[in-house]
Amino acid sequence: MHTTARPRHRRPPAVSDGVAGNERLTALTGTVLLAGFALEGMTLLALGRLLTLHMFLGILLIGPVLLKIGSTGYRFVRYYTGAGGYVRKGPPAPIPRLVGPVVILTSLTVLGTGVALALAGRGTGPWLFLHKASFVLWFGAMTIHVLTYAWRLPRILAGAHGGGARPAGAGIRWLLIAVALAGGLVLALLAMRLAPGWGAWAARW
Repeated sequence: MHTTARPRHRRPPAVSDGVAGNERLTALTGTVLLAGFALEGMTLLALGRLLTLHMFLGILLIGPVLLKIGSTGYRFVRYYTGAGGYVRKGPPAPIPRLVGPVVILTSLTVLGTGVALALAGRGTGPWLFLHKASFVLWFGAMTIHVLTYAWRLPRILAGAHGGGARPAGAGIRWLLIAVALAGGLVLALLAMRLAPGWGAWAARW
């Protein structure tokens, strides 16, 4: 009597595809930033009481922001230098291509002026105005960016690629994210130590 062996459900094989891996790294980092910026936004509801947390989170996110800029910049360079897989993938749609540089510039400005405020204390000079103005611009550009890409995140994070295969290098991607968060954490702890009186300018808000 013969028995029919049941097929095993195996995990799809990993594929060595730099394009898919880069896309997934960007999506993972973007998800971390979405969560971080959501928490950061919540602190604005009671900034006087949550100023320390606001500044800490803002500096912590510097690491993931730089990682995301690096991953998107890498794709940009690979595409315009004619790398086959990136050329086949094609450039971003026109609107994200226009909004992307604005998101990068305003993100760096918001974070940079926030660090300057943390270190300057009451002698803020133009930093507070620049921080507020760049935040308004950042929020508008980021809203467009999120609405453009958020709906794609579940598919990318699920690893769907090439008939169910998953991109190789998952360990490296998670390591990069961990290093980015660790770097941001070190910066935030250093900022708290170097600027223990950073709550002195809370009343300005």
